[in-house]
Amino acid sequence: MDKPVLSSKPTEITYYKLNNELNRPVDGKIPLHKDREAVRAYFLEHVNPNTVFFYTLDEKIKYLMDHDYIEREFIEKYDRQFVKDLISSTYDMKFRFKSFMSAYKFYTQYALKTNDGQRYIERYEDRIAFCALFLADGDEALATKLRDEMIAQRYQPATPTFLNAGRKRRGELVSCFLIQVTDDMNSIGRTINSALQLSRIGGGVGVNLSNLRAAGDPIKKIENASSGVVPVMKLLEDSFSYSNQLGQRNGAGAVYLNIFHPDVVSFLSTKKENADEKIRVKTLSLGLVVPDKFYELAAKDEPMYLFSPYDVERIYGKPFSYIDITAEYDNLVNNEEIRKSKVFARDLENEISKLQQESGYPYIINIDTANRANPIEGTITMSNLCSEILQIQRPSVINNRQEFEVLGTDISCNLGSTNIVNMIQSPDFASSVETAVRALTYVTDHSNIEAVPTVKHGNDLAHTIGLGAMGLHTLFAINQMEYGSPESLELTEAYFNALNYYSLVASNKIAKERQHTFENFEASKYATGEYFDTFIQDPFTISSPKVAEIMTKVPMPTAEDWQALKEAVQADGLYHQNRLAIAPTGSISYVNETSASLHPITRLIEERQEKKTGKTYYPAPMLSNDTLPYYKSAYDMDMRKVIDVYAAAQKYIDQGMSLTLFMRSEIPEGMYEWKQGRTNKMTTRDLNILRHYAWKKGIKSIYYVRTFTENNDEVGSNECESCSI
Repeated sequence: MDKPVLSSKPTEITYYKLNNELNRPVDGKIPLHKDREAVRAYFLEHVNPNTVFFYTLDEKIKYLMDHDYIEREFIEKYDRQFVKDLISSTYDMKFRFKSFMSAYKFYTQYALKTNDGQRYIERYEDRIAFCALFLADGDEALATKLRDEMIAQRYQPATPTFLNAGRKRRGELVSCFLIQVTDDMNSIGRTINSALQLSRIGGGVGVNLSNLRAAGDPIKKIENASSGVVPVMKLLEDSFSYSNQLGQRNGAGAVYLNIFHPDVVSFLSTKKENADEKIRVKTLSLGLVVPDKFYELAAKDEPMYLFSPYDVERIYGKPFSYIDITAEYDNLVNNEEIRKSKVFARDLENEISKLQQESGYPYIINIDTANRANPIEGTITMSNLCSEILQIQRPSVINNRQEFEVLGTDISCNLGSTNIVNMIQSPDFASSVETAVRALTYVTDHSNIEAVPTVKHGNDLAHTIGLGAMGLHTLFAINQMEYGSPESLELTEAYFNALNYYSLVASNKIAKERQHTFENFEASKYATGEYFDTFIQDPFTISSPKVAEIMTKVPMPTAEDWQALKEAVQADGLYHQNRLAIAPTGSISYVNETSASLHPITRLIEERQEKKTGKTYYPAPMLSNDTLPYYKSAYDMDMRKVIDVYAAAQKYIDQGMSLTLFMRSEIPEGMYEWKQGRTNKMTTRDLNILRHYAWKKGIKSIYYVRTFTENNDEVGSNECESCSI
């Protein structure tokens, strides 16, 4: 079949008009019914007339395989009748999109289309079924469970997985990577090549530059020979721009630098609006790796020393990233063999805040906080393009033939998200979590990034996954809780305590089934049992009757449950080195009709500028007269409340979270007590205080700082496409 059977096509397109009426209040009220009308019109006027019609499922499956739309191999792992029954029963569940944006996002970005891009050959139910069949790898029971979780929108695979699973002509199932550079030209060359290769396959890449010698450091004992990190940043930016996925979009990269690196000031200067074009980076994201010592020096308004990575590695025998700056600071200062320069910590702190106001950068990684909480033997040195991945890495040694004498470990991000609102209504929460973990396990087991051997090696050894969450503000709103209230913090803790426990149970079960653990499990705090002792001695319990009612269907683990899990893990291990990470869910949160990630909404009616169709509008999920008072915009909220919510979740998440700070250039009166009697303009001091507050609350990372200006523009509002799940 080469052409669709078409129904009579309406002559007038009304769905954009209906959707746009959301932005026109009637008698002071939002006409939400117009959005529901827009959904119906969208299917009637666009989706249905432009969908290829098949008379039977046999005809459809054969057509899709014969014309190289879906892989034959994963379908043929199942009995054909089972495949048809799964697809048919998925349609029988009568899924319906509740908002225009949800349907629009799915059919625009995810639905499989004919080769000319004009007609749909896949509906939402088909994408769900094919994903389930692909990720279950021939296991009929698992395929059915996966279908149930995804069609109920309890679990959502990351965009690259949801988009590509089962397709014949597909990209990778993961699109986010972390690589590090060591201080030699061979490593720099390898890193540039890795950036090109990963960008070519659609990846967003985080690169750690902290180990590179500073500008003016010697090369082969010749003084002032090194050019420092900025030229490498320019090379990376050009690489990401060049390797642009067949012209579809430029690659995306983030570079991280330790704040005690001598090039830190020039590193930050590359993102300034008035930077010289020779050094300015326009598309590269910046992140700082910040040890505790910096906060201590800034709090005391003391000078801080920046240390030559070349000298530090020469004396300590390991790359600069692997030195505990906080523990070694005084030794580094007093060592006369180490070149150092001096700046004032508070001056540098103000420069960071100025740049965050101007551009949204840099991201902040509180590296000591991350490593203190890390139960795995090894060192976390950096993060990714969205700042939620925090895993150990090992450096490589590369010879002059560009061969690995020592193959280190780098990272790929295997992501998926739970939809909290629906997840807590699961008939079996533990089974829902296990099903999500098994779906992610398939992705990590079948990721094969051969072009970058360190990424492949790290993934093969660690089996890491990043199960996350979205919809937290929606959960608060439908239960009439203020974001950041004591009840909301307890509800956050309750959910992530359960998610942590049941993901550990699932990982242990897989390890036992396969008789295999992640590499070096025996040296971890899981193996010693130390990780579990806190939960055994002081297990989380719900005190609020309202929270208890909301979480009725989710069994909270007791001290006895944690003790039994400790014994099971010590006996059989864990399959996954890392399990949990909160990514900045983007398009997929629209499809799931829930608020993004853990942060508050930004507008009651969100306006999106689409490239081809103009503006579309998206009401806050489940917006009603009851929920409206609890959907306060992030821009009108004390950011300490947002930090408090993230801190409540962070206690149970082994990796990090993409925490965004939302600021106004004009801060409302009374929002922050430290501004009383001062200007209401946002200042560097405001951001300084918030970063210190986040550090003290145990936050591991801060993603963008988004600023809403007086001109209704947003600074730092880029969406992280590589990690938007």
